[in-house]
Amino acid sequence: MNRPRRPALVLALAGLLGGCGTAAQTPSPRATERPFWSAEFAGAAGTRPSARSWNTETGNREAEGWGNDELQYYTDDAANSALDGAGHLLISARRAPAGAQLPCYTREWCPWTSARLTTEGKVALRRGRVEIRAKLPTGTGLLPALWMLGDNGVEWPGQGEIDICEVVGGEPRTVYGTAHGPSYFNENGLGGSTALPGDASRDFHVYAVDKQPHRITWSVDGEPYFTLTPSKLPRPGDWVFEQDLHLLLNVAVGGDWPGPADRSTPSPATMSVDYVRLYGEGTA
Repeated sequence: MNRPRRPALVLALAGLLGGCGTAAQTPSPRATERPFWSAEFAGAAGTRPSARSWNTETGNREAEGWGNDELQYYTDDAANSALDGAGHLLISARRAPAGAQLPCYTREWCPWTSARLTTEGKVALRRGRVEIRAKLPTGTGLLPALWMLGDNGVEWPGQGEIDICEVVGGEPRTVYGTAHGPSYFNENGLGGSTALPGDASRDFHVYAVDKQPHRITWSVDGEPYFTLTPSKLPRPGDWVFEQDLHLLLNVAVGGDWPGPADRSTPSPATMSVDYVRLYGEGTA
């Protein structure tokens, strides 16, 4: 089932920006700790990611622009998602070929193609930590995202969403981490942000979320920058994260957030994922 993607216009809580604040320290897994599931992306160049763990969602119009009036048509083509032969998964947004007729929600045809991979029904985190080492594309109109959705079967936003990392449009050094739920979604999502030392497209970083009972902490390269607990919600009873959540990786183009692409937007705009690792408890 295609699940809508909503614009995550972050309501950053005071004092928790730029990697500073009172977030609890979240240690990286011990060297001896083994993930209960991992994707290391070994394989020949051009190989599609394993269907044993990953679903590839497609389309645009029938998904109503993925809930954000986005302009990319998601495909299952290796040009948009494949291994590079050097241990990485590449997810690439590309300008659509001339004459391509890819049905779009906000216009007749989508001007971009991209990919959206999920582990829904295959892999999920219940309690513990997700780490994703990745290099994310930057540029006008781009919105690469590493995120999670709940498996409780409830319609969004009651489903629950954790954005592990988003890098939006013309803010190449800013990482946003956000949670969405019944009374805190879209521009009212609760989260924080932190600054990278350089553009997200320049270097690999480890983007992580530690999901413990009634506490979620976001970090980059082992440095926590935001912690969310039920007491910070508009209604504490609207905490929906004591459940399994599956993973999503995608590169979106255009839409309400981050706005339209232009001639400066790179094509291809590629997310390179070195690994995805889940520690703690879940399903795999």
